[in-house]
Amino acid sequence: MKPADEQFEYLKKGCVEIIQEDQLRAKLARSVKEKKSLLVKVGFDPTAPDIHLGHTVILRKMKHFQEMGHKVVFLIGDFTGLIGDPSGRSATRPTMTREEIARNAETYKAQIFKILDSKKTIIDFNSRWLGALTSYQFLELSAKYTVARILERDDFTKRLKSGLPISLHEILYPLCQGYDSVAMRADVEMGGTDQKFNLLVAREIQREYGQEPQVIITTPLLEGLDGVEKMSKSLGNYVGINEPPKEIFGKIMSISDPLMFRYYELLTDVPLAQIERWKKEAAENRVNPRDLKVNLAKSIVADFWGKPEAEKAAEEFDRIFKDKENPEDIEPKFILPEDLAISVSNRIRVGEKVGIDIIDLLVKYGMCPSRGEAKRLIRQGGVYLDGIRIEDIALKLELKPGKEYIVKIGKRRFFKLIPQEKK
Repeated sequence: MKPADEQFEYLKKGCVEIIQEDQLRAKLARSVKEKKSLLVKVGFDPTAPDIHLGHTVILRKMKHFQEMGHKVVFLIGDFTGLIGDPSGRSATRPTMTREEIARNAETYKAQIFKILDSKKTIIDFNSRWLGALTSYQFLELSAKYTVARILERDDFTKRLKSGLPISLHEILYPLCQGYDSVAMRADVEMGGTDQKFNLLVAREIQREYGQEPQVIITTPLLEGLDGVEKMSKSLGNYVGINEPPKEIFGKIMSISDPLMFRYYELLTDVPLAQIERWKKEAAENRVNPRDLKVNLAKSIVADFWGKPEAEKAAEEFDRIFKDKENPEDIEPKFILPEDLAISVSNRIRVGEKVGIDIIDLLVKYGMCPSRGEAKRLIRQGGVYLDGIRIEDIALKLELKPGKEYIVKIGKRRFFKLIPQEKK
């Protein structure tokens, strides 16, 4: 292990708050002296199947603890997931089934090792101890905290003032999360800033069970591609770590320069001093922000797909945006014969089909998720056919077998339309 002070300086990078810093220093010093790793706990409720860059902020911090020689536990909240974390919620979360949680948990296990060391990571499930609690033990746990303290949390206060219901099982959530720390005898627990209340409850619950309270480390909530809202799949401003390399690369290249430096801080291991130097050099026009953004995009793609894929994604991006060429690998869409134009003597007869409606085409063949989205994209000038912008949402296309057509949607999505002959 490295000296405690050196560990502390490395581990605090990118943290919002450490409760308490002196306690973390003491735990690290004792760990070095006794040559015994700290147990670092991070909980993830498997309420969605995919992990995005916002989740990786804390995964990287877990990796840092691994690099310092500590024991990191990726705790899957298969029991607490049945309750649903009330943090940041204005309404009760819909109840998930055990089957849904189990499926999502499996996808988590497959994704986290793109960042964490699989040989050093412990995966556990909190149903192992929470599911084994007897009724008497649950009553004992409930007696360790007061309703008044639970209702102090901001989320509940807002709901009470607005007359919105709070279900009884939601009140139990922080107690269950706190008991996780008791069962594991956690030295450190990490979470996003929205988890602070739950993490503080865990410290109190540990004290009630006669344990030394864990140190709390909170990490920032990563802004999404818009640079405003928290990264979220529901808001569409996310980058999924399982997305294709060229999609990840293109999304990173679309962010603003200020957000780029924020991503450098939270999504890479570049020292803060270097990031500050780049900010200064960019402001003085001594470095091109685009070059920095390319390196950032390569770094993030390499984390999840490897360096060769990162280089290929960069080359593809240059070919499309710098050299104004089409990508090499375009997803084909085979257009059915019944969707092709019927042309008889070049005359349009009453009721005759003269081509496929552009909106129908985009939705039917999976290029847009809905008619509303297709209309919005066309009105915003984001749909092209063979390099020509489509401006009419009522346009009907006459597609002919033997020819191929390139549809471009937005800046990065390309499709090759291949009309099929009648058999």
